[in-house]
Amino acid sequence: MDNKIQLISDGDGLAVIGDAAAVDRFLASEGLPSRALGLQRLGPALNTAAGAVQAHSEIAANSGRWVKLTKESAERVKAFGLRESSKSGLSTGVLKGSDGQIRGFVEFVKGPASLATNPAILAGAAGIMAQVAMEQTMDEILDYLATIDEKVDDVLRAQKDAVLADMIGVDFVIEEAMTIREQVGRVSEVTWSKVQGTTATIARTQGYALRQLDALAEKLEHKAKIGDLAKASKEAESKVQEWLAVLARCFQLQDAISVLELDRVLDASPEDLDQHRLALRAARQNRRELIARSTEHLLSRIDAAAKWANTKVLLHPTSSRSVVDSSNHVATGVIDFQGRLGIESGRQSLEAQRWVDAVVEVKDKVLVTGAEGVDAARNLGNEGLGRMRSTKDRFSNGVAAFRQAIKEEERVEEG
Repeated sequence: MDNKIQLISDGDGLAVIGDAAAVDRFLASEGLPSRALGLQRLGPALNTAAGAVQAHSEIAANSGRWVKLTKESAERVKAFGLRESSKSGLSTGVLKGSDGQIRGFVEFVKGPASLATNPAILAGAAGIMAQVAMEQTMDEILDYLATIDEKVDDVLRAQKDAVLADMIGVDFVIEEAMTIREQVGRVSEVTWSKVQGTTATIARTQGYALRQLDALAEKLEHKAKIGDLAKASKEAESKVQEWLAVLARCFQLQDAISVLELDRVLDASPEDLDQHRLALRAARQNRRELIARSTEHLLSRIDAAAKWANTKVLLHPTSSRSVVDSSNHVATGVIDFQGRLGIESGRQSLEAQRWVDAVVEVKDKVLVTGAEGVDAARNLGNEGLGRMRSTKDRFSNGVAAFRQAIKEEERVEEG
């Protein structure tokens, strides 16, 4: 039994190639979940490569699994000491086990027996790794769309805008092409001709959805009254999820097209596969960064709204709580969405300041600072609190009397 396995990392995922039993032992020992790599799809592309016979035999003799790299698993992969190629961006190495065990001993690839020393196999494996990574993201997006309240298909069908309506047809075309690919095992020129014109529609839809998110963020930014802000926050709570669903479907369809495109290049121009893979990777990262900027801007606006609402909790406890609740609801949805696309966010949940806590805070300041404490209460509340200076002596009657005065002022403000 061959206890030697080969590792190939492109930064997003790790290919583990070797004897099936050895591969399984390694993955189990490291606790790494994986999915099939599908090396057999390289067969047609290797027919014109140098050493085609040997390459075919190597592919047939080896099993391949793909592992999605997280922060933790990426650190563990670094410990293997893989060698990185500046040209391809790939890191490769061989792990060797003894007595049926693989314990992380690294021996760098040196001999011609290694798959990674065959340029055609290495480029093809990297291309398949990129496809599997995108297929993993596509599956995660499908899970995401299944868990949210508003399904993207319902959102698209409810829209009268032609840009969104066109997405339904694009979805059908791409789904058909992916089904044919799964059944046939390749992407023919005929199949590719059906989908290659769909990218413009997806790009327009993505741009439209991003503009809608930006518009919601702007509404939050320009509300000067707590009541108006509460309404805008509530609208964002209902609408943001819908536009995130549209963006998720756009990203999923763009990944599907890239999967089909790599198959087409592998079939028609295998010598261009490596450069094409790198180009698609760069384009995908650009899309991710564009979405990250828009969603982070939305998060910053919704957080600012929640923080401002917390300063109004004394006079408007209901509206303040509504704004913060909507903020956390929106932020939770955005962060979940970002995670599915591999976008990191450091946003923390904001808790609405309880009314009683705010009263105690102000009362304590009054007791400590005397008359200056009333100014502190005014600053913590909104501008309307300034008109309550006649109630200063009510602090001595306790929190209950102060709370009643605030309720009376709130009715005046909201009336």
